[in-house]
Parts: sequence; structure tokens; C-alpha cells
Amino acid sequence: MTDPRMTRRRFLAALGGTAALTLWPGLSPAASGGAQTRLLVVLLRGAMDGLHLLPPSDDADYRRLRGALAVADAQPLDGHFGLHPKLSFAHGLYAQRELLPIVAVAPPYHQRSHFDAQDCLENGTAAPGGARDGWIGRCIGAMAADEGVAIAQVMPLAMRGSTRAELWSPPLPRPVPDALMQQLQPLYAADPALAPMFADAMAEADMDRSDGARGAFRLPEAMAAAAKRMQGAQAARIGFVEDTGWDTHRGQQAALERKFGELDAGLRAYREGMGGEWARSVVVVVTEFGRTAAANGSAGTDHGVGGMALLAGGAVRGGRVGGDWPGLSPTALHEGRDLRPTTDLRALFKGVLASHLRVPEAALETRIFPDSRAIRPLDGLLRG
Repeated sequence: MTDPRMTRRRFLAALGGTAALTLWPGLSPAASGGAQTRLLVVLLRGAMDGLHLLPPSDDADYRRLRGALAVADAQPLDGHFGLHPKLSFAHGLYAQRELLPIVAVAPPYHQRSHFDAQDCLENGTAAPGGARDGWIGRCIGAMAADEGVAIAQVMPLAMRGSTRAELWSPPLPRPVPDALMQQLQPLYAADPALAPMFADAMAEADMDRSDGARGAFRLPEAMAAAAKRMQGAQAARIGFVEDTGWDTHRGQQAALERKFGELDAGLRAYREGMGGEWARSVVVVVTEFGRTAAANGSAGTDHGVGGMALLAGGAVRGGRVGGDWPGLSPTALHEGRDLRPTTDLRALFKGVLASHLRVPEAALETRIFPDSRAIRPLDGLLRG
């Protein structure tokens, strides 16, 4: 029997692919990375504070700018940077040379609007609104016989552009407390139009509870779900996972301890879920922009520009910190307040697609990332 939820998801995926590309001329299955390589893109929506994730612990400017918000117990990496203590599994990956942090990265949009920055990052052009589909979707559309999967509630912009991109979402994004449902029941019962719909919702919630589907769907569960759908010879080669809650204007320390713990658990879940295919996997963790170099008056940070990214996976040439670090001195800061970006995120994405998925440079600079010939792919990200 046809699963109605799967039918809905395939329909939404088709909507996301209305601007699908035809196969890039000459891009055969072998040329698109004949080996069963896997790529998972994780987007942390809300602007993750890279200076809290990867603090330059020995930097006097960092300690001056952050004050009490400075991370004092970071796990040392290269003598200059450390990793937040909640990222213990990631630190283990670094020791195994399977984690590569990239400093001072940002999309080409250098303002501070979440919406515009995410749009620019996902559409793969030089500006917000530059395309109605996404760079991942266009990449899938340009690769022969390969598929993608987005673990999300609706098809993200990044995955639009291919009819071979599928959407998968859990039954419920978050649990609904029983006490709240009980309080709402008398209100809906008084309305003859809404009462039947509320009763149906209650019944569906009871069904979800009985089969274990009900509950929170946090980043670790999302990344585990991605691994399940990306494992095996016929599985999706490209995946997308998103997470929210990274906008930390106040009370940042406690909030990011929890969020970094979830990110760390997500990396572990994907590593364990992929099994032997981890050796051919790359995970790219990105966010739309960084935070201010200085802490604000609410024990948090405000919207910035330069951020950080992480590459993880058995195919990554890790155990080092990549990127061009500009420093945090007053003259080095962007507009006197933000970490200055020195690497365009498109260069990072291009480097991964070229080396890992064997996407030809011509496709990268004209179709997948339009008009980006001047943005050269980052080299040396992956094992030779």
C-alpha cells in the first residue's frame, strides 16, 4: 500500500525541483564520483558563534573582547585554537585527523540579516535573491543518476533544483505537552467546527505515542535519520540537515553548551549510522554568518559577519585548522566589530564538490555557483 506521507514528500520534492537542470553535458556517472562517496551538509540556522566553538584561547584580543564569556577550558587543537569542551567526540575526530575546522568564512553577503544571509548561502550566488533554486539541488541535477535527501519539515532552498531531491521529516517536530492538550480541549470542544479536528489531532498524538514516533526531533536524531537514508549503494549520495536555535543574543554560555552538545551527538550519530561508509563521507557544518567579536551587555553576542565551518568524515584531511586567520586586533576587525571573513563559503563548497564528488570545474563555476569563476575551490581539504 502506498504511504501517503511519502507521496506528500515526493510531491514537495517535485515542487522544489521545478527549475531542475538537465544533465551537464559530458558529466557521466563515473565523472560525478563513481566511488560511493557521501556528502552531508548541516546548516545551523541563527548564526552560530564560531569564536565560542573554536576559541583562539591564547589570543589576548579574544580574552579582552569576550571577558567573562571567553571559553576558558577549550580542548587544545594546534597551540592557538581550542575546541569547546562540549565537542568531545569532535575533538576525538580531530585526533584521528577526521575533523578540519575552517576559520573566518562567510557567504558573499556581508550584512547581518538572517533571512538574506541564509538565502545567499543556500542559493549559491553572490547575493540574496540571486536564484530561486539552491546550489545542492543544482548539483544533484547536474550529476547522473544521483539522489539527495533533505531532513527537514519543508524542502529547503539549498535542495531545490532537482526532481531527485527527496524530503523526509519526522511525524512531529517537537512534543506537545499532555497538560497543554488537556487545557486546550475545553476551548475547542465549545466550537462545533473545531472540535472534530481537535479530536483527530488528539487521536493522532496518541497513535504517535504508542508507536514511539512522538517526541523531539533534535539535531542528533536528524543526523541519524540522514545516515539511515544515505547508507547503501542505492542510497542518496547528498544529504541536508538543518537545525535552529543558534541566535544567542543573551545567556549564550548555557545555550551553546546545550547546542554544542547536540551538534557533537549529531556527529557521533552520523558516524555510527554510516558504519564502514564513514571512510567515504564528508560532513560540512556551516552557518549563515558569525557573531560580534565582543560580548554584549546581556552575556551574549550580536549579529556579525565572519564565522567558522567544520569538515568531518573519513575522507577529510583533518587534524589541523584551515583557513586564513585575520586576528582580532582593532585594526583587523571587519567594520571595527566582527571577525573579518577571508574565505568565501562558495570556495569551501567548491573544494568539496570538486575533490569529493568529482564535479567538473566548468559546472561548478557556471551552473552550480553561477558567475563564480573568480572564486577558486579550496585545495587540500580531503585525503588524496
